[in-house]
Amino acid sequence: MSLRSVVFGSALVVAAAVVAALLAGPRFAASATEPAQGLPRTISVNGTGEVKSKPDMAVINSGVVSEAPTARDALAKNNAAMAAVIDALKKAGIAELDIQTSNFSVSPQYPPSRPNQHEAPHIAGYQVSNQVTVRVKNLAKLGAILDTLVQVGANQINGISFDIDQPKPLQNEARKLAVADARAKADLYAAAAHVSLGRVLQISESGGFAAPRQAWGLADRMASAEVPIAAGQETLSANVSIVYEIQ
Repeated sequence: MSLRSVVFGSALVVAAAVVAALLAGPRFAASATEPAQGLPRTISVNGTGEVKSKPDMAVINSGVVSEAPTARDALAKNNAAMAAVIDALKKAGIAELDIQTSNFSVSPQYPPSRPNQHEAPHIAGYQVSNQVTVRVKNLAKLGAILDTLVQVGANQINGISFDIDQPKPLQNEARKLAVADARAKADLYAAAAHVSLGRVLQISESGGFAAPRQAWGLADRMASAEVPIAAGQETLSANVSIVYEIQ
């Protein structure tokens, strides 16, 4: 066999291999895109629902701070004062389960520093603080209870928050409104895009709650008369995300 015949035969083999590769390439690319073409078309929307209601309970953070030269004396004074506070709360109709100790501390007290003072700081006395969280489920008695707390010796009231004792039914109503809001948005988008909505593919909820409102600075406004209270209203909200299939 001549050299020219060998070269010509090799060229034919290479050309055949190139043609085979070109023919195989498009078939591979088409099969790779087939799964993406099978995915459903969707519309994703968020919905919000809100329900407003008057609060039916309040939470008070109150307590007694006592000071004395020794920790033992400060504790004795505080124990007597707190016993009077808790007893007054029970007499006012507060259930024992609605009174809970939220903080207790004993700390040394130091005299104020003076200019050019070179001596080491020394303990001048002790402070005992005992705080309770009180759930008041009869708002009609709230003003009288606050007045009673001060009269029996509570010298620290950190504020009041209003809330709803049984929020679940109202929260569920807010959820229904959130779903309806999401559906209305999805219908609007579908009409604008000239498509039809199909089945619901996914529903998720996030961020719905009722934030208790705080009323601070009550100790500064208290007098011998019953404390006036304005409860206002609470807002319970729900947020949902819904994915619809496009038909």
